[in-house]
Order: sequence, then C-alpha cells, then structure tokens
Amino acid sequence: MAILVNKDTKVVVQGITGRDGSFHAKLMKEYGTNVVSGVTPGKGGLQVEGIPVFNTMKEAVNETGANTSVIFVPAPFAYDAIIEAADSGVKLIVAITEGIPVHDMMKAKKYVMEKGVRLIGPNCPGLITPEEAKVGILPGHIFKRGRVGVISRSGTLTYEIVSHITNYGFGESTAIGIGGDPIIGSRFIDILRLFKEDDETEAVVIIGEIGGTDEQKAAEYIKNELGKPAVAFIAGRTAPKEKRMGHAGAIIQGSEGTAEEKIKAFEEAGVHVAKEPEEVAMLLSDILK
Repeated sequence: MAILVNKDTKVVVQGITGRDGSFHAKLMKEYGTNVVSGVTPGKGGLQVEGIPVFNTMKEAVNETGANTSVIFVPAPFAYDAIIEAADSGVKLIVAITEGIPVHDMMKAKKYVMEKGVRLIGPNCPGLITPEEAKVGILPGHIFKRGRVGVISRSGTLTYEIVSHITNYGFGESTAIGIGGDPIIGSRFIDILRLFKEDDETEAVVIIGEIGGTDEQKAAEYIKNELGKPAVAFIAGRTAPKEKRMGHAGAIIQGSEGTAEEKIKAFEEAGVHVAKEPEEVAMLLSDILK
C-alpha cells in the first residue's frame, strides 16, 4: 500500500530541460517511475529522454494526466513554479530546490494548503516507495520494499540510515525527506498521520536534527496517536547555540531546539533513540523480531 507515491503515480518534472531536471528525470524513469511529462516555459515540443516537454503545467496535466509534480526550478523562480503546480490539478508537489526565500515559502505554503494540495520540501531529496516509484534525487539502489516508514529532515543521513535498515533485512514501505528549511510543506506529524493508516508500515524511523520543535510535536503524536513502534536519531548533539549547522532550519535559538531536548521528548514518549546511525537498524531488530 505505502503512502503518497506508487506504481500508478504520474510525474511531471518542472525544469526538466535544466541540468538537474534532465539528469534526475532520467534516473527516475530508469527506476521505474512513470514520468509522463516535463515543463519548461518556451521549450514546449521538445523531448528529454523520450519524455514530452510542455510550456505550462496546465498543458502537461491536461495532456498526460499527471498527478504529481517534482520541481527542479532555480530558487528565484521556484515560488512561481509551486503556485503553477498547485493550480494545475496535481495533488502532490515535491520541491527539491534549495535556497527558496522564507517569505516566498510562507506565501507558497498558504496557497498550496488552500488548494488542498500536499507539498513535500523544499530543500529535500524527495520520496520513494521502493520497487514502485521514486520522486526526487534519492539513490534507488539502497532501498528495498519492506515494512519500515522513514521520515527525515536530512538527505545524506537518510541514505546512511536506510542502507543500514536495508542491510539488516527490513526494507522500507516509503521513505520521505521532508526538507531542512524553516518553512516546509509537510512536517513530521503530517507524515506520521499517513503512516498510521498504512497497513504495510509496521514501524517508523524519524531522522531529526537541531532547531525548531517539530520533533517534540512528533514525539507527542507518537505517544498518543500512532499506535506503532518508532525509532529516532537526532543529529547535532554537539552543535553550538545560535549557529546555523547546515540546513537553514538547523539552528538552536535560546533553550529551544537542542538535541538534548528532542531526545528527552522522544524517550518520554517511549521512542527508542539511537546514538549512532547504524544503531537505528539494531533497535529495529529488537522491535521487529
């Protein structure tokens, strides 16, 4: 069953004629994702890797029935790309672009929510339902179909932890990188609600980091609502306060957002917290015997 994407998902790539868009459109298609179209204004009529290119999202959706957009548009134009996608009729937007101004994302998130469209990202690696579809830049070869749902604020940490989960023989139902910016479309708790309803997901892994309070809210939801075991890993245990560490959202302000605070919240919610990435899979071994 999985969540959000599967073999029936029809993907349109916004920015498909650019370097990143064309490269990852090819990899998504090779993985088996049903990439039905691309969009680049002024490039309508071209083809990229056999994928037809349209000038607008409306044209692409009307002609191909696309229901999901993945955005590789440069940051200055990403706001317009998100708005155009939300107006086109797709139900899921995955924004890979990093560096989108916070003010743009505040407006874009509000607009997308009003349209009833789900947004993943920005500044994220995307998502994958192993052996069915990947939407974004995730390295497909490290994933295999399984029973662990993965939600992460980090890209590269996702890859490392997933490789351990796969090597331990569990596999993933769906893995989602939600992004590391201060304003993102879907947060931990939003994705946890979907995993709660997914019969194929038996346990959930949360990969968090310093900054904000999303992990604490996720811990509360796991404690009161999820009804499934969870394992967490928090990056940034030794990070100094008031200094951004990597992601724009990874900054400790005052007493909020420390790794210690997040770890305490998870432990109090009965969530197993790993000290090292590989320990995530080891803890899953104890849970999913």
